Amino acid sequence: MSPLSRGPLIQRLHQLLHSSPLKTPSYSHSPPYIFFIRRFSTDSAFAAASEIDEEHASRIIEAKPGVMTDASKRTGLIAVKCGITATWDKWGARIPVSVLFVDDNIVSQVKTFEKEGFFSLQVGCGQKKDKHMTKPEVGHFRAQGVPLKRKLREFPVTEDALLPIGTSLGVRHFIPGQYVDITGTTKGKGFQGGMKRWGFKGMPASHGASLSHRSLGSTGQRDAPGKVFKGKKMPGRMGGKQRTVKNVWVYKIDPARNLMWVRGQVPGASGNFVFIKDAVYKKPDVKLLPFPTYFAAEDEKMEELEPLVADLGETDPFMTADWALYAIPKK
Repeated sequence: MSPLSRGPLIQRLHQLLHSSPLKTPSYSHSPPYIFFIRRFSTDSAFAAASEIDEEHASRIIEAKPGVMTDASKRTGLIAVKCGITATWDKWGARIPVSVLFVDDNIVSQVKTFEKEGFFSLQVGCGQKKDKHMTKPEVGHFRAQGVPLKRKLREFPVTEDALLPIGTSLGVRHFIPGQYVDITGTTKGKGFQGGMKRWGFKGMPASHGASLSHRSLGSTGQRDAPGKVFKGKKMPGRMGGKQRTVKNVWVYKIDPARNLMWVRGQVPGASGNFVFIKDAVYKKPDVKLLPFPTYFAAEDEKMEELEPLVADLGETDPFMTADWALYAIPKK
């Protein structure tokens, strides 16, 4: 088909795309349509179609505080798992905590509905030399005008939570006392048997069991159905998979060192990357969270900031438990 004969076809295609009853009215001039037209149209037809999206292309994203609503979704952070330890709160209760290091997080790319069809922020963590990266990776950072980062992660956000490229994200993006969801890659255990992988008790360890003490036993039936069903718990590779621990409580943060203490375990070994975001089920109070992130004051000195600990209330839980025991009527 010659370029001259494609003109009426492109015009008709453009009319069908923008008059279809299936499309959403608020996104009637979305870029996927224009990208489709560009593939099969002349330069003049694409120039005319680009004028339609000029209004959305002029979006200006500012780094300023906003008002968070129940429908808003903030970006997450990338952290390095330092290890697990224990601490004691002001009441003397022992709390097992995992220590996470938020290593120089910045916004490395912004994706909007006008260009990609959705809203999200790409966050970079750490530092890396260009000699340890591929040319496409270096070109990506050069095009965005940001420093080279060791790890990248994309977080879906709402339109009101967008941040400009280069915005620094610190540990004060979260507040002590809130709940977060943490995703990481579990420790790889290699090929393991049924007892270690699934917790089977094994075969009898006395008379009659020869060289099969850690065997998983029977895996199927007789002639009917005469097969092993899919999903049967059997030996195989264990660990090394992405897992998410939900509703992890943030006990303490240290803004000066960008450290975060969370209660309980976190997937992965020490030194692995983990991805932190606001909890889905135990949603934090939107009135307390910094939105879209925390913006530090110009005269703020990071080295003088004190750690922030979650509010544990004014009632000693041990005294409450003791009084509850005394309050039980004796028979």
